[in-house]
Amino acid sequence: MQRDKVIAYASRQLKVHERNYTTHDLELGAVVFALKIWRHYLYGTKCTIYTDHRSLEHIFKQKELNMRQRRWVELLNDYECAIKYHPGKANVVADALSRKDTLPKRVRALQLTIQSSLPAQIRAAQIEALKPENVTAEALRGSRQRMEQKEDGAYYVTGRIWVPLYGGLRELVMDEAHKSRYSVHPGSDKMYHDIKTTYWWPSMKAHIATYVGKCLTCARVKVEYQKPAGLLQQPKIPQWKWEEISMDFVTGLPRSQRGNDTIWVIVDRLTKSAHFLAIKETDKFSTLADIYLKEVVSRHGVPTSIISDRDARFTSELWQAMHKAFGSRLDMSTAYHPQTDGQSERTIQTLEDMLRACVIDFGNGWEKDLPLVEFSYNNSYHTSIQAAPFEALYGHKCRSPLCWAEVGDSQITGPEIVVDATEKIAQIRQRMAAARDRQKAYADMRKRPLEFQVGDRVLLKVSP
Repeated sequence: MQRDKVIAYASRQLKVHERNYTTHDLELGAVVFALKIWRHYLYGTKCTIYTDHRSLEHIFKQKELNMRQRRWVELLNDYECAIKYHPGKANVVADALSRKDTLPKRVRALQLTIQSSLPAQIRAAQIEALKPENVTAEALRGSRQRMEQKEDGAYYVTGRIWVPLYGGLRELVMDEAHKSRYSVHPGSDKMYHDIKTTYWWPSMKAHIATYVGKCLTCARVKVEYQKPAGLLQQPKIPQWKWEEISMDFVTGLPRSQRGNDTIWVIVDRLTKSAHFLAIKETDKFSTLADIYLKEVVSRHGVPTSIISDRDARFTSELWQAMHKAFGSRLDMSTAYHPQTDGQSERTIQTLEDMLRACVIDFGNGWEKDLPLVEFSYNNSYHTSIQAAPFEALYGHKCRSPLCWAEVGDSQITGPEIVVDATEKIAQIRQRMAAARDRQKAYADMRKRPLEFQVGDRVLLKVSP
């Protein structure tokens, strides 16, 4: 203060270690804080420090000081300052700045905003609402006996102003408490606790919750903390091998000796067998088309449907034109929803883990190990089909260095292999159906059902 006028305010929060200080150290620390930030005002001039902590008057005469107090006293000696006691009752200005508000800011702002015209509107609406032809709609029931009229002419219930249904004043109050610049869209619980200190009407909490639930601005900007809406929707189980496939890219890999930095992952949705194809991220459509014809079409035929994300290579006109000529249906996921193609994403996760293990154990570049990684993946047991993809695809297990028995005509020959393969496909489809049921039951535990009617307006969130 200068000439009995305030020229500056200052405050800050306590740091974690400062919360353990004694009251004496906290009060002295506040003095030191003020001297430091206003050094340009106070250094070299006489000043007086007023405090409501009496013991600070004798800080310069105190014989026993801890290390912190000694350091602060040395700083005080650099200033020509005197510390004087100011009783707490007289120190109302500083105390007021450090006290917590007893009334929420939203309520105070609400009262300041609408106090000019709203009371008169409420009194007029109360008179109309209590008329015999309107009182039934107010649904007051037992609250009518608790209602009392005060000196201002308004009716109160348990000390709060009764806001009648008549005149649409409830919407006005909720608008001011939710949409005004002084409230900025609080949640239903906060809004209810702010309003209930001043106003009352029947089922007020439910009305506020409904009001906030219909607010379009809140729906657009607020994070949803409840369970995500929509139960798990699964595609149908394919009828035969490599009729329905999914594909995705693994990008950002270190450039190999051949210049490849991307893996094209193509997975059969029925047998779970996969191809891992090394490509360049800059490869043109003609190169990708040649690889697709060589590795997929020539080996397994033309698929009827392809599930993929919206990669630029999959959305290109040339890619779509090629599959239109083949008669393949392209099913693309919604943007920023990779769970649509969960099979490819899960396969990529396994592929990346296997590649990391190969690099750690063998030390070669990832492309050299990619064929063996594909072999290992296709020869590994899959829980959903209860078999290895190789066995599901070809009808018998693949011979690996671990298997000493010969896999050949000695086991299955002639027409038996056709019958056996057909039976295995039927078994695989049954196992996949059981696995899908388990997956759906597990996923739906974390979701809530939501259905829309034709003509409903909805908000779509397409960004992460």
